[in-house]
Amino acid sequence: MPTAPTVAAGQEIPESPPATLWDRMRGDPQYAPEHLALEAVRRLGPEAAQWAARAREEQPGVTTDALAEQAVRRFVNRARLSGAVSGAAGLPGAVIDIGVLAWTQARMVLHVAAAYGVDPLHPDRATDLLVLQRVHKVAESARLALGVAAGRERAGALFGMGGQGQLGKVMLRLGVRLAQMAGIRAAKRVFAKLVPGAAIILGTWANSSATKDLAERSRALYRQHATGVPGPRRS
Repeated sequence: MPTAPTVAAGQEIPESPPATLWDRMRGDPQYAPEHLALEAVRRLGPEAAQWAARAREEQPGVTTDALAEQAVRRFVNRARLSGAVSGAAGLPGAVIDIGVLAWTQARMVLHVAAAYGVDPLHPDRATDLLVLQRVHKVAESARLALGVAAGRERAGALFGMGGQGQLGKVMLRLGVRLAQMAGIRAAKRVFAKLVPGAAIILGTWANSSATKDLAERSRALYRQHATGVPGPRRS
């Protein structure tokens, strides 16, 4: 049985999208969810695999469902808190909050996959993320979009992303795309950030609700892998 990849000692696991990812998403907001999914598998997949392997060693006989539930509780709590921790105000603050939530949700999905014995580092997990988070309805369109995003990522590394236009328009477009991935409407999320006193209440509730819904879809998908029953979308 292959051993799970390890996270190097001292390596920091990012709690929010790293700066390089923000740069890519800001430069290419149309494909922001795809860039986030690709980066999440690269950066967070090893952590999820290591966590699952360690948990099975420390909890002999633990069921896959119980392990998945542990991951869900951990990241639902983090998602709940992420609705009130950003100190940035206005539209940029709202976009940051949505990005952190989408990143936390991706981290949860990869941990749930690992709990059910599904490789969290496999490129297919990026496809899963986009379908589970309802950015794309089917895996085929998600794979196509990921391929486009990966190509644009390589081109951006070589030549730069080009002009971004007005910053406000870019941030709004980025916020809408990330809100679609995080499972909450951009208008409500922006309202929660812009209106004093609403951010903590609405942000906490919306983050928790959206993440719990995603958790149920994730468990349903990866439980099929564990039982050997093919999923309906995996043709």
